[in-house]
Amino acid sequence: MAVTVRVPAKVNVQLAVGPARPDGFHDLANVFLAVGLYDEVTATPADSLRITCSGPDADKVPLDRTNLAARAAELLAARFGLAPDVHLHITKDIPVAGGMAGGSADGAAALVACDALWGTGASRAELLDICAELGSDVPFSLVGGAALGTGRGEKLSVLEVGGSFHWVFAAADGGLSTPAVYREFDRLTPDAAAPEADPVLLDALRAGDAVALAGALANDLQSAALSLRPSLAGTLAVGMEAGSLAALVSGSGPTTAFLAQDAASAEKIAAALTASGTCRSARAAVSPAPGATIVSG
Repeated sequence: MAVTVRVPAKVNVQLAVGPARPDGFHDLANVFLAVGLYDEVTATPADSLRITCSGPDADKVPLDRTNLAARAAELLAARFGLAPDVHLHITKDIPVAGGMAGGSADGAAALVACDALWGTGASRAELLDICAELGSDVPFSLVGGAALGTGRGEKLSVLEVGGSFHWVFAAADGGLSTPAVYREFDRLTPDAAAPEADPVLLDALRAGDAVALAGALANDLQSAALSLRPSLAGTLAVGMEAGSLAALVSGSGPTTAFLAQDAASAEKIAAALTASGTCRSARAAVSPAPGATIVSG
């Protein structure tokens, strides 16, 4: 028996970051939007916990117990008194260390796959609780669609989206460390304000209005990401010159995101970015997308 779960990448259409908390995390107003770039995780019975990976940048994915997919299996097994004996194969298509929650997505997918494989019967609330223990972005990978994340991002309120939005994502060479980006944010922004969701942006999502959304996109980590990786400014400029409605660094980067008017515009922007030499690759995708979903098994 095998269970395969498909799980989407995310873009943060708003990432408002507060000052560092005593526990080292930051309070966030994090508006997540799931996009149609997917990883898949397949769970099959095994004699012990084992992780394998294929796809772009598979060599950069840890195959030990630090992988969130492995930790998801261990936490679920511990909660239900089981041995975490499972082979988890990750088929990567979300950029690795790219600010699009690829690792978090794999954790959520592994959790759903193991729940189905083992027949634990865990409730949605129990799965979300384990997701929050795994990491700040993992609960959204389970939920998908659009949501406002508060706290450190793990407390979700589902948001209404009134239509489809077309994006292009440009992958940079190499990754960026999320903790390093937050440290740079703290250095650059010693007086960070309490984060709040932008009502204009929420209205734009609800209306499905790409132009209005473009005017409200915001990422408080962008300056920190650009400080650590100045070359990203060139990628952002190329995408805007090619007709993007707006451009921003996705999460902690280094992937950059470009909002397009429609599918044809997105393909034109992706082609311009690919030809520019300022990024490793550029791909179009549509949002919103469903969260972690069983596709076979």
